[in-house]
Amino acid sequence: MDKVKEVLRKADAVCFDVDSTVIKEEGIDELAKFCGKGKEIAELTNKAMGGSMTFQESLNLRMNILQPSVTKIKEFLNRNPANLSPGIKEVVDTLRRRNVEVYLVTGGFRCIVSPIARQLDIPETNIYSNRMKFYFDGEYAGFDENQPTSRSGGKAEVVRILKEKFGYKNLVMIGDGATDLEACPPADAFIGYGGNVVREGVKRNAKWFVEDFQEVIDALK
Repeated sequence: MDKVKEVLRKADAVCFDVDSTVIKEEGIDELAKFCGKGKEIAELTNKAMGGSMTFQESLNLRMNILQPSVTKIKEFLNRNPANLSPGIKEVVDTLRRRNVEVYLVTGGFRCIVSPIARQLDIPETNIYSNRMKFYFDGEYAGFDENQPTSRSGGKAEVVRILKEKFGYKNLVMIGDGATDLEACPPADAFIGYGGNVVREGVKRNAKWFVEDFQEVIDALK
């Protein structure tokens, strides 16, 4: 734990997962509830987050069940603003005051993540996420499978890209799921987060596991 805290204090970049970490809920699960497909999608999300099926398999299955149109997504975003996790705004603000670059690295979709980034004053260029594709009439046409975050190991790939591009020496990954844990290495440290949901595999394998972002703020002080 002390080693992780030391890397955090020296951090030049911090990557946050979004669903169940930056926000209280899983974005795709909330969209599924809105589309009347909540139960079957939540089961697939749990399998993916627990590591019992590959992320690509889970994402493909979930999106093929949902097939949300542009209109449906706009309605969803208007009626269901995301709930930020307690303390996340303070963590991001504290990091920014220390000149630490903050990224959102998520298997969720940019159209859902962008409003969350705006709430936290994180620039669009610092979002690494999936992108939905639509036909000219606004109907769902799949997702961009070229995005690293659309597949297992994608978050590790994003971290590698960031380190190569910007030369970060102390990059920290923070998240609740198996896909976040597997991004370290190449991340220099991983903080498991269980403030919204505790995933036992992550709790067991994380060198530092927190259930309140106040612990991260205190470590930075």
